Parts: sequence; C-alpha cells; structure tokens
Amino acid sequence: MRLSHLASAIIPSAWLAIGVSISASANVITDWDEKAVAVVMPAGAAGVSQTVYAAERTMGMVHAAMFDAVNSIERRYQPYVVQLPADRATSKDAAAAAAAATILAAIDAKSASAMKDALASYLASIRDDDAAKADGVKLGLAVAAKILDARANDGHDAVDEYRPRTSPGVYVPTAITAGSNWSKVKPFAMTSASQFRPDAPVALSSKEWATDYNEIKDYGGRTSAKRSPQQTENARFWLMVGPPAYHPFVRQLVIAKKMSISESARFMALASVGLNDALIAVFDAKYHYNFWRPITAIRNGDIDGNDLTEREASWQPIENTPMHPEYPCAHCILSGTIAGIVKAALGTEDIPEIAITSPAAPGVTHRYTNMTAFADEVANARICAGFHYRFSTRVGTDMGLKIGEYVVGNVMQPAQTAGR
Repeated sequence: MRLSHLASAIIPSAWLAIGVSISASANVITDWDEKAVAVVMPAGAAGVSQTVYAAERTMGMVHAAMFDAVNSIERRYQPYVVQLPADRATSKDAAAAAAAATILAAIDAKSASAMKDALASYLASIRDDDAAKADGVKLGLAVAAKILDARANDGHDAVDEYRPRTSPGVYVPTAITAGSNWSKVKPFAMTSASQFRPDAPVALSSKEWATDYNEIKDYGGRTSAKRSPQQTENARFWLMVGPPAYHPFVRQLVIAKKMSISESARFMALASVGLNDALIAVFDAKYHYNFWRPITAIRNGDIDGNDLTEREASWQPIENTPMHPEYPCAHCILSGTIAGIVKAALGTEDIPEIAITSPAAPGVTHRYTNMTAFADEVANARICAGFHYRFSTRVGTDMGLKIGEYVVGNVMQPAQTAGR
C-alpha cells in the first residue's frame, strides 16, 4: 500500500480540532496498543489458528512503527528499521498514533475505515500545537511505510505444506495444522528461526518420560480427580491466546512504572519483537521434532516401550488440543520471553502488582508481582490443561528467557551504548 493512499485513507480534515487531554495514567503507546489488540483480535475467546500468529505479527509492526517514529524525534536509541529527520518540537503523540493507525489500516479496507475515525478522534485529544501535530502525522506515516516495506515479503503468507505421517490407505485426522510454516517467517531480531532450537525431547524409554507422562495423565485429564479447583481455574485462564494474552500485561507494567513515551515505545516494542521471535522459534522446534501430544501418547501408552506408562483409551485434555506438535510448550516460551525482557530491561524480576483477566475465564482476575511466578503459573497451567509435559514446559520457558534477554541486548539499544 502506497504512503499517499494510506494518508488519504486515515487523515481527515478535522484532525486539528482540540479535544480532551490524554489520561495521565497512560500514554499514546499504551493507548494504541489497546486499540491495536482490539483490531487484530476482536473481543472473545479464540482458538489456536493462523489468525493468532498473523495478529502478533501485526502487533510487532505496530510497535516497531511507533518506536521508530518516537525515536526519530528523541533519538535516544538505535532505530529498529529507520530513523527519519524530525524537529524536536514534532508531536510524539501524533507521530506514534499516525504510525500505529497506518499499520492497522493496511490490514484491509474495513480496518482502514475504522482507523480513519480512530485517528481523527485521537489526534483531536492531543494538546500539541497544529504545526507540531501536522509534522508528527507526516513522520508517523513515513515511518510506518518503511516498516510495512521491511515486512512485505517476510514469509508470513507461506502456504501450509505439512505432510501428515501415515501409511497408504490409513486414515489420519484431516484438520489443517496451525503454524506449520511459521518458522519460515523472517525473524524480528533473531539471526535465524533455529537460533534457540532446543535439544530433542526426552527418550520414551526414560524415567523422566514416564514421570511426566503420568503427571499429565493424572492432572491434565478433562475429568481429573487430582487437579485442584485452583489448578483448573489456572488451566482455563491460560486457554487465552494471541495478543490478548500478553499485551495487556506489558501495557499495565508500562503504566505502573510511569514510563515516558520514549521508554514506553521501546519497552513495548521489545516485548512485541520478542513475542514474534518466540513464535517463530517455537514453531521451528515443534515441526522439527514433531513430538506427540498427550492425547495421542496416553491413548497409545502401550506402544511407547516404557513399562511405567499405561494406556488410557478414552483420555482427553481439559479442552481441544491445539493443532500443532507438542514440543516445546508455546505458551511457556511466550511467557518466558516476557519474563526475560522484563528482567533484562528493568534489571529485576519483581514488578508492581499487575492484574489481568482472560476471555477464556470470565469473571476471573489474576495478579502478579514476580516474573518467575508469572512464568511458572503459565507452565503449570499448560500441564493441568493436558496440553504439555513438564519437560516441555521447562524447555519452553528456558527458550523464552533466552530470547527475551537476546532481544533486549541486540535491538533498539541506547544510542550511547550501541556498538560497544
């Protein structure tokens, strides 16, 4: 989509009107993160599908564009993609809002129309003078165009080519797998999709396999008598997927820490870049190892060659199993990545209390003050949901921590330390 087309689609003549001030508890970065999540993942629970990964990719572009737009004005960090000339008086609010709206407008015609109205309303609330806002809009548009160009041929639209393993004439489930080609997407920060690929899953003949098999068989079953009410709540809470699962957490942390616009732009961009690379890395590993899910393993527990595992013919997890291989745990790598970014960027795993909700568990609120506890809850939830073995959650969390640390140390570095 050309810049001129985007400009005409989202910049109305009424944007110069003066309106209410922006909330003192949030800023343009958190405001547009919230708007973007609502656009890419409309309200309501959602299952695992290609749409979820495409939504996270769009969020990555939104935050990259907002960061580079704001950073073009303040120049505190090395750019993610581009640093354009900008006067220091240029409105950072207008630049970030226009950048985010331009990325979201590129989704489809419906989004372009919605972003025209959303941006008009938001620009009217900014108190900067007319010239500063006009310069900000132009800058945001130009930066967003650079981000869109940079991701235009990144492999996100590769056709699914997963080949089910079978024998001639033998039936296998016919549902299309999710994310089978996502490892072909160009990383946002990593050098390759396999950069953090873990070692192979545990051997089926091992004691660890039997221990983890029996744990998930006992605690992850749909009608488990051993799983506690709290474990059941956690399992259902973390059935949420995509940007609604992690962006509200990061957004609240930015607000609680009272970050400046520049700090907010960088921190949320780091998180979005990290989440995207976590997805790319986890699907590289999942389809490389193609390890069986608990529902498959437990219903075939008599053929794994381990005397310590027993088959349960009708075993089912708490909900339908995501349609991609088991190893390693995707939610674990995502939560681990957020934990790694927080630890590396803020220098601590302790945080102000963050409260989040889940569309998969209406009426339930979970609160966190420590990133290790946050990642541990997610990992245990995936075991109690019947989706992942404990060894897989450990590996996934560890991958995420490494990716988070890598992202913080390698992109959007402070200008005075970059290149050391």
